[in-house]
Amino acid sequence: MSCSLRPDQTFSFSWTDANGVVHPEVYRGDLGYAHWWTTTPLGTATTNNTYVQGQITACLAARMNWYGVSVRISLRNNEMASTPEERAAFPVREGAFWGNVFSTTQAPYLRACYSPAGVARARQLQRDCAAGHLSVDPVTGATAVQPCGSMQIVGSCDTVCNGKDYVNGFYRGCIRNSSVSPWERTDEVITTFLTAGP
Repeated sequence: MSCSLRPDQTFSFSWTDANGVVHPEVYRGDLGYAHWWTTTPLGTATTNNTYVQGQITACLAARMNWYGVSVRISLRNNEMASTPEERAAFPVREGAFWGNVFSTTQAPYLRACYSPAGVARARQLQRDCAAGHLSVDPVTGATAVQPCGSMQIVGSCDTVCNGKDYVNGFYRGCIRNSSVSPWERTDEVITTFLTAGP
């Protein structure tokens, strides 16, 4: 809910455990990337609201972390601009994230790309999902790059994305799925930024 709803919006439900105890739950929004989700369905069996699905998926992917640790990041795209203070506090472009895990008409997918200049800082902060997690084969000693779960790392953002927003620095669009089309782009992309190193 924190990706999709605004701070003034909540999602409430309750569930019953094996002992018959009812547990009420309330989840508050935060970022508001798809705050209209409360009145517009993500999709039905035959139709999709692909824009909303893409925005929420990009936010979820951008916040994934191989290590499960909290790292302060700045998320930017055409829906969420940044303030001058935020841009000053988070100057290192890490990478970009996009996909659709909610579609009812196509296979779910997650994509990520990395900003070459941000790879070292991302790994220093334990953020490996844009550039990939480095692991060492215990038998051969070779280093391999692993994706975060089902997220496909498609390489440098400089290769797969076009145009950066002049003020906020986010990528305006990236290739949706290069195995289907090398030309079809999506603008449902979130670019992540990190704090500068010490």
